[in-house]
Amino acid sequence: MATEVIPHESMYEALRRWPRYKLEVPLRIVAHKGGKTAIVQGRGNELNEGGMAIFAGIELALTEEIAVEFTPPYSGDPIRVRAIVRNRKGYSYGVEFLTRTIDDHQNVDQIRTVLRGLGSPIR
Repeated sequence: MATEVIPHESMYEALRRWPRYKLEVPLRIVAHKGGKTAIVQGRGNELNEGGMAIFAGIELALTEEIAVEFTPPYSGDPIRVRAIVRNRKGYSYGVEFLTRTIDDHQNVDQIRTVLRGLGSPIR
């Protein structure tokens, strides 16, 4: 009996709730650590309705709540959205946007508007 090997990325694509879009933007991460607020510059490189992939030189733990702020292409106003760290590999993180409050929902709606202008998702 032959075993079918599915490429690693394909397995994750099948599990994703929303398609991912390629996006290269500078961003800021706001994290509260030990009673202090740390603001760190980073890069966002993939985005979807539920979260984004980011790279930043800060130690973040799984399930840590942060804020991510970025200005989408062709937009003058930055979006700040609360997020939770869901995965990590070195200083690359996958964060899921939080939608606990009305403000959270409005911020994620702004992201949906941005995604409509980005064209086709990556495959």
